[in-house]
Parts: sequence; structure tokens; C-alpha cells
Amino acid sequence: MPIIDLYEHGEKRKELAHFATLASLAAVDGEINAKEKEVLDKFAFKLNITEDEYKMVMKKENKYPIETPHSGEKRLKRLFDFFQIIFSDHRMDDLERAMVEKYAIALGFPAKRSQEIIEKSAAIFTGRIDFEDYQHLMEK
Repeated sequence: MPIIDLYEHGEKRKELAHFATLASLAAVDGEINAKEKEVLDKFAFKLNITEDEYKMVMKKENKYPIETPHSGEKRLKRLFDFFQIIFSDHRMDDLERAMVEKYAIALGFPAKRSQEIIEKSAAIFTGRIDFEDYQHLMEK
């Protein structure tokens, strides 16, 4: 088997694991609502998740571990994806917050930094950012 086949398989596995983690987060409050499902469907398309894989991931016995990217940018992107799922219903409940805190630490962010990222992300996603942060985002 060519090495490229192994790489594609590894990438596919990572995409599936990432999607499974997103689905777990969406379901943390008991069920996946219509808006969360819509966001998951977009991620399934983006990550090339097949219909069979989608059905398998949506089962309660999720078998996929959290994949930890080496790049800080990729870790931050994973958290961004999580926040898109969390705020698809325009709020973050305590269970969702607890899950994203665990996920941030599992991704390799120190506990204190995780808290800072979560606070800033929540402010951004709820529109409660101060002018300095807004200005920084606009200038970037």
C-alpha cells in the first residue's frame, strides 16, 4: 500500500474523531436540537463524513478519542468549532461549559489559559466584547 493511502486514512480518522467530539459536545445537554444538528451537518459535509459514519457517530457509544493537534492554531481552531456548536442555540449552559473546559485542557492548553480562552470566546460569541478587543479583531 502506498504511503499516501496511510496518510489519507490517518487524516480521515482524525476528521471522524473531531466530528465525534463535536457531536458529543452538541449532545451534552441531553439532545441535539435543530440548530445544533444544522451546524453538525455543515461540519459533516466539511469533514467529508459519510452518512454511515454520521449515523455511527451519533450513537451513544462514541468510540473516538480526542485528537490533540500539535499546532497551537489547530488547537484554537478546534475550540472555535466547539464554540460554533455551543452557541448555535445562542447560549452556553453549565454542562457545555464543563465539557469545553475539559476539551481545552485535553487539547493541551493549561487550565488557567483554558479559562481565559473560554471567557474571551464566550464574550465574542455572545457579542459582549469590549472596544479594545473589538478594535484588535478589526485591525487583525
